[in-house]
Amino acid sequence: MTSADETPVRVGVFGLLGSGNLGNDGSLEAVLGYLRAEHPEAVVDALCGGPEVVTARFGIPATRLHWYRGEYRTASRAGAIAAKGLGKLVDAVRTGAWVRRHDVVIVPGMGVLEATLPLRPWGFPYALFLLCASGRLFGTRVALVGVGAAPIGRRPTRALVRWSARLAAYRSYRDDLSRDAMREMGVDTARDEVCPDLAFALPTPQTGRPPDPPGRPGPVCVGVMDFHGSDDDRARAEEIHRRYLDGTTRFVRALVEDGRPVRLLTGDECDAPVVAAILDAVDSPLVTAAGAASLADLMKETAAADTVVATRYHNLVCALKAGVPTLALSYAAKSDALMARMGLAAYCHPAGELDADRLLEQFRALEQRSAQLRRTLTERNLVAVRQLEHQFTALTSALFPAADHAHAMRESP
Repeated sequence: MTSADETPVRVGVFGLLGSGNLGNDGSLEAVLGYLRAEHPEAVVDALCGGPEVVTARFGIPATRLHWYRGEYRTASRAGAIAAKGLGKLVDAVRTGAWVRRHDVVIVPGMGVLEATLPLRPWGFPYALFLLCASGRLFGTRVALVGVGAAPIGRRPTRALVRWSARLAAYRSYRDDLSRDAMREMGVDTARDEVCPDLAFALPTPQTGRPPDPPGRPGPVCVGVMDFHGSDDDRARAEEIHRRYLDGTTRFVRALVEDGRPVRLLTGDECDAPVVAAILDAVDSPLVTAAGAASLADLMKETAAADTVVATRYHNLVCALKAGVPTLALSYAAKSDALMARMGLAAYCHPAGELDADRLLEQFRALEQRSAQLRRTLTERNLVAVRQLEHQFTALTSALFPAADHAHAMRESP
């Protein structure tokens, strides 16, 4: 605890939090759980995409990430273009002032060092660079904790990401591919650690769902995504989206024809039109949509299923964390790496080249090994929890040396 004459540690959390992406908010929840358990004296606030949501849900003060509220809308008129340009200058001042008020700033998970989805360099990559540069300028320790990274083709985005990583005081990654990508971009990763996704530190839900009657097929969760390919696929984005939507719809229809209840899941508000399109095309009472508002809700949905087929990375995390046999509609190497870590490397299908017939074959093969795979997932989840405990211990040593020293003194004989 903090004594009367000590100033509490001021901790900031940063990112596209409270903006409708459940995975991002789940990573924040895991880090806040760590801070409240290990550093209850810390004073925490956020600089984020959805400050009202973050304050209402997590009970911490929050400031809007961007001065210009239309930052992520396409600007076509002269006034909007000018406002965006002015916003870049204002954000440099605002970010610097916010960082300067903190001892530590944590970027909790998220794919902040990748461009596996369409991304403009002067959007979030620029915001992250401002954060890390401000930290270096004002002596505030900035930590990128359990983040995702990937090779980036576009030069401006790659430069901003590389310099952000270099300027951070602490880095850890959610898989080996992320660390390798940063090394290839010229970042010294010799002291950087790899740990499971932060969401594996969240509690595992208990559903209490009764077993299905003998001979009756159980429910299947299908996690969908507003998928248009990667940042390098902009020219083919609509073609990729149509193929993904058509293939997913055919797969859901095949499950319904087998009498399987299907529960559609999302991971971001932008996925809602995909759900609506599938519901309209299949038009069956066996197909319903979940209204999950958090990763905990998503985990409960997946835990109640016999099998999960999912696209979004954190839909996969939720299903695997819940110990449910899962097939990944993989849109990036991070999905393949996660499935391999959890012992399900054989059950990946490319989202950008979705083939409903082949997907159905893989699904049936997955279900035939369901009992064995559930045992594997139980074992791998225990390992993930231990690795994250080590990650949080390392984070305390790096960011809270005074608290770590006090803990060591208390533990010594």
